[in-house]
Amino acid sequence: RGQFVSVVLPNGHVLIAGGYSSFSGTVLDTAELYDPASGTFTPTGSMTTPRMESAGVLLQNGQVLICGGYDASYNAQSSAELYDPSTGTFTSTGSMTVAREDHTATLLPSGNVLVVGGHAGAYDAVTPLASAELYDPQLGTFSSVGSMATARLQPVAALLGNGQVLGAGGADASLNTLASAELFDPASNSFSVTGSITVPRVYTTATLLSTLQVLVPGGQSSSEVNFGSALST
Repeated sequence: RGQFVSVVLPNGHVLIAGGYSSFSGTVLDTAELYDPASGTFTPTGSMTTPRMESAGVLLQNGQVLICGGYDASYNAQSSAELYDPSTGTFTSTGSMTVAREDHTATLLPSGNVLVVGGHAGAYDAVTPLASAELYDPQLGTFSSVGSMATARLQPVAALLGNGQVLGAGGADASLNTLASAELFDPASNSFSVTGSITVPRVYTTATLLSTLQVLVPGGQSSSEVNFGSALST
């Protein structure tokens, strides 16, 4: 499978869910668990709907939220679901306010999940999103929250030590890579522009280090898979 979700569970196993079986092929609803102790994969329950390029995050209650992504017809979807490791099953939860894929999902200290950016619409219609929303696990609902200064698909996000969320990079509607970055403040539910990354990039990661700095390595210089250059910076 490609473009799937992987989330480390509280017991150390890794949930791997969705994705596609071949490019422009079948979108998957299947899921499996990786056990690092035995080095083996085993099937677990299937998702309620096929999805690829979705976002997944471990909640404070030990369940996993998986939201959005392309459906079997390669249209962005707003649906979301929860995986319960104790039963190995997926169940539907509230839908996002906007259908999106290639977005980020970040667990906040409050236990809510911040969902940011991504791409709306069909696979071949590029519509980057600036909108953001919050998922409340207690209510099982999503609600709109402030928008980013820049619409971006395939961004990266990292929770900072002060509880704010850094969002950076990605691509615009013309598939130009972005260097800009911004901060989400959960105290005010608002975004503010911050310093830019040195090189515009997509298909990268953002990792909070023990120094409280965020590492954004590698990636690609273009959102077009066949035309961008891989980055070593």
